[in-house]
Amino acid sequence: MFHAPHGYRRGPLPQARESEPVPTTPKAAGSATLATAEKPVPKPAEKSTRRDAYFDNVKYLAIVLVAVAHAWEPVMEGSRASRALYMLVYTFHMPAFILVSGYFSRSYTGRPDQLRRLLTGVALPYVVFEVVYSLFRRYAQHAPEQPISLLDPFYLTWFLVALFIWRLTTPLWRLIRWPLPVALTLASLAALTPNIGADLNLQRVLQFLPFFVLGLCLKPEHFQLVRRREVRLLSLPLFAGAGLFAYWAAPRMNLGWMYRSSSAQELGVPWWSGIVMTLAFFGCAVLLSAGFLAWVPRRRTWFTVLGAGTICGYLLHGLLIKAADYGHVFENNAWLSTPGGEIVVTLVAAAAVTLLCTPPVRRAMRCVTEPEMAWAFRRDATELAPRG
Repeated sequence: MFHAPHGYRRGPLPQARESEPVPTTPKAAGSATLATAEKPVPKPAEKSTRRDAYFDNVKYLAIVLVAVAHAWEPVMEGSRASRALYMLVYTFHMPAFILVSGYFSRSYTGRPDQLRRLLTGVALPYVVFEVVYSLFRRYAQHAPEQPISLLDPFYLTWFLVALFIWRLTTPLWRLIRWPLPVALTLASLAALTPNIGADLNLQRVLQFLPFFVLGLCLKPEHFQLVRRREVRLLSLPLFAGAGLFAYWAAPRMNLGWMYRSSSAQELGVPWWSGIVMTLAFFGCAVLLSAGFLAWVPRRRTWFTVLGAGTICGYLLHGLLIKAADYGHVFENNAWLSTPGGEIVVTLVAAAAVTLLCTPPVRRAMRCVTEPEMAWAFRRDATELAPRG
C-alpha cells in the first residue's frame, strides 16, 4: 500500500488486465500488413569465402623463391655473387612463407573440423611424400638398404612436420602473455643444444618457430602498414645494403646458420654464438620479409590463382630437383655454373614451379593434398545437433 503525502490514503491500483485482441478494420489490417512488409528482415550473416588476392600473390612469389633457391644450391659454388644472392634470398623466403602460415592459423582452436583439416591437409601429405621421396632416393641411388622413416623428414618434407606441430600448439601460443619472446627463447636454446637429434627435425622446427608465432601475433593492419608507399621506398636501400653485406659475408659465412638444422657446437663455434645468431637472423629475416611483402601486388594478377596451389608446387618441385641431382645433371654440365647457365636454371625452376601450382595440377593432386576422407572420421556431435 502506498501512503500519499498530506495524510491522504490511496486505494490499491487495479490489477493489470490481460491485453485483449483489438479488432482491426480492413484499413487497419492493411496498414499493419504493409508495415510488416516494409520492415526489413535481417539476414543471417554469411561468411565470406572470397580469397584475398594479396596473400595468394605472397604465397606464389614466396614459393617461386623457394624453388629457385633450391635450384641455385648445386650451381652456385665458385661464384661469390651467386652465393651472396642465395644467402640474401634464403634469409627471408622461408621466414616470409612461415609468417603468412602463422597469420592464417590465428583462428585455429582445435575444433574437430580444424583437426580433420590438419590431418588431411598436412599430416597425410607428409606421410605420402616422405614415402615417395624415400623410395625415389632408394631406387635412383640403387640403395635398397636406405630406410623409410616417418620420424626423419627427408629434404623439404620437414616443413609439413613443422607446420603440423606449430599449428597444433597454436592455442598455447594464443594463451600465454608473451608468445614471441618465449618462442625466441626456445629457438635460442635449440641453437645451443646439440643433443636434440634428428627426430621430426626438431632443431629446425624450434629455430623457425618464432616466425610462425610472429604471424599469429600479427593483425590485418600490420599488413596494411607494410604495404604503404614509404615502406616500399625504404625497402630499396634495405635490400641494397643486405646484398652488399651478403657479398662480403659469402666466403666467410657457414650456410648451416641459414638452414637452422644444426646447433652452434655442431657448426664448430662457441655455444653463445647460437643465441647471437638466432636473434640476428631473426631481425634480418623480419626486415627483409617486410620489404618483400611491401612489393607484392595487392590486385589480382595472372599468377594470383596460383597462390591456391602452392602446396603442390612446394612438394613436387623437390622431385624435379632431386631427379636432376640423382641424374648428375649439374655435375655433367659445368656451364650451368656460369652466369648464363645460372640464369637458365633460374628461369627453368621458376617456370616449373609455376606449372606445378596451376589448377589442373592442384585438381590432380587433391586426393593427396586436399582429400575429404569423410569415411575416416566420426561426425562431430555439434554437427548432429539440431540447429534452431
